[in-house]
Amino acid sequence: MNNENSAGSAREIENLIYRYAELIDQGELKGWAALFEHADYCGQDGTVLAHGAKDVYTLQCSYLRIYPDTGTPKTKHVTTNVIINMNEAGDTATSRSYFTIFQATGELPMQPITAGRYSDSFERVDGHWRFRSRQIILELMGDLSKHLLIDVSDTVKDS
Repeated sequence: MNNENSAGSAREIENLIYRYAELIDQGELKGWAALFEHADYCGQDGTVLAHGAKDVYTLQCSYLRIYPDTGTPKTKHVTTNVIINMNEAGDTATSRSYFTIFQATGELPMQPITAGRYSDSFERVDGHWRFRSRQIILELMGDLSKHLLIDVSDTVKDS
């Protein structure tokens, strides 16, 4: 893979990473889940929690709080420190990045509620990149009571 193709591929992958944050913050859960049509959605230890858009959507709806007045989780996912590693053949890639989630509700002033890392893998099919897997690693946790419908306080990974 030449440098120009590699740079274009890296940009397409980076856009997928950012699109994840954009869709979830907009409350577009079906569009967000569609990013995982052919992918695994993994927990802290790498265990596959769901595979494919339908299962990922069902999982997300079971634990994410959506506010009826906005149709969103009232969050901003900020993704930084994106590092993409392309394979030599050019049809697969991995990435790692940091995330911080901010939230503000009528009951909660704007604040960071959690931070951690994403560990992703991608594949190129028919000329387009897509997620193959995403592992979410929670490392710092604040008040998630207005964000999640479940308690995840025992899942924080020791750094």
